Amino acid sequence: VLLVESGGGTVQAGASLRLSCTASGVPYSPYAMGWFRQAPGKERRWVGSVAWNGADTYLTDSMKGRFIVSRGNPKNTAFLQINSLEPEDSATYYCAAGRLAVAGAGGYDYWGQGTQVSVSS
Repeated sequence: VLLVESGGGTVQAGASLRLSCTASGVPYSPYAMGWFRQAPGKERRWVGSVAWNGADTYLTDSMKGRFIVSRGNPKNTAFLQINSLEPEDSATYYCAAGRLAVAGAGGYDYWGQGTQVSVSS
């Protein structure tokens, strides 16, 4: 199983980024995809998830309004759009695949290596 994130980078505050994740070899279907982030010295935190159908999306409350999670076509792709980036958004962003679109990291079986987002003020 392989999940590959892309789209990270170093940007200035106020910019937008669209992170992508492509999954291959997930041994079950359907599956949900989730996004998490981890800043240096902090715990990995759930950002949002999208169900297989692409219509059911979930975001942690503090990220509603600037973050959009979506599913692509083909369905093995997922996206995280981050608008109006803030320095506090600097972190490694991970995507994960699991049976349900849940908030807990334990609900996901497969993880990518992460993509780094750095936001300068």
